Amino acid sequence: MSGKRVDRRRFLRSATVGATVVSVASGGAYAASAADEKRAASPGANGGSAAATFRWFGTAGWRIDVGSRTLLVDPYLSRYDTGMFTGPFDPTTELKVATGTIDQHVGKPETVLVTHSHWDHFNDVPYIAQRTGARVIGTMTTYNLALASDVPSGQLGLVKGGEVLDFGSYTVEVIASLHSRNAAYSVALPGVRLTRPEKPQTVADLPEGDTLAYQVTVKNGPSVFLMGGSDFVERNVTGLSPDIAMIAMQASDSTHAYAERILTALGRPSVVVPVHWDNFETELTNPPKPDPQVKPHLDAFVAAVRKISPRTKVVLPQYLTPYRFG
Repeated sequence: MSGKRVDRRRFLRSATVGATVVSVASGGAYAASAADEKRAASPGANGGSAAATFRWFGTAGWRIDVGSRTLLVDPYLSRYDTGMFTGPFDPTTELKVATGTIDQHVGKPETVLVTHSHWDHFNDVPYIAQRTGARVIGTMTTYNLALASDVPSGQLGLVKGGEVLDFGSYTVEVIASLHSRNAAYSVALPGVRLTRPEKPQTVADLPEGDTLAYQVTVKNGPSVFLMGGSDFVERNVTGLSPDIAMIAMQASDSTHAYAERILTALGRPSVVVPVHWDNFETELTNPPKPDPQVKPHLDAFVAAVRKISPRTKVVLPQYLTPYRFG
């Protein structure tokens, strides 16, 4: 379900490839100005639609503002040290929540989409849900971990893939997906939670729990594909044809022909935004610091896009920078 498609020629005129904030005169992808922000905060004139603004939280996290309404995807702002980037990784690291940072950046979300339940995707979600009353959408594992973290059941939406949820000024299509594979062809911290567990205390208490992707379509605006792990079910994404694709970067070559397959299946989107390539155990300061293990794969992915889909524009986002597409 893609809804009204955005004019691809407008995307292709001026979006650029770069490792810094993208700035263009019209169309394409650009950093929103203060005037843009003011306009985006008000309902649009065409059928109640409004402009959409996107802010990257690092990893696979996004804040999406559609007019005065806010949607979050995998919001992880606490970014504490687990040894992931300095070694050795410690799965017994206690969960921490940077409430001040979260309060500063998440706004007043009404919906939180969770791709899977690893700490760098789920850690901050219970606090956000409790503070704002936002509805949390995710897998059975996400549902049960949220319950265990004291999120009321009335704020939880269980999905499996295939659902198309109508929020008025935007829709959310849920896609059954896959988590990234490491060099051992395995998934870190695997497992599911089919019943309510004890309250999570450590990183190891937040297993993957199956993985979803989402396609958000803004009324009279762009359609945006969002993923939290660098693998996918090709048949499930074929035909989605989003205007913009937020594609997670690999840390290994275990998944066959990743760039070629996902770009082709998605119909060679007009704009591709690589995500989950940063060191997410540092503060949110620009420019983002790449994960050394992922950086070669990021470079190879950008090169592959240029070869496979030369009309696609690649935008490497900066933290917390408001972007507009189209």
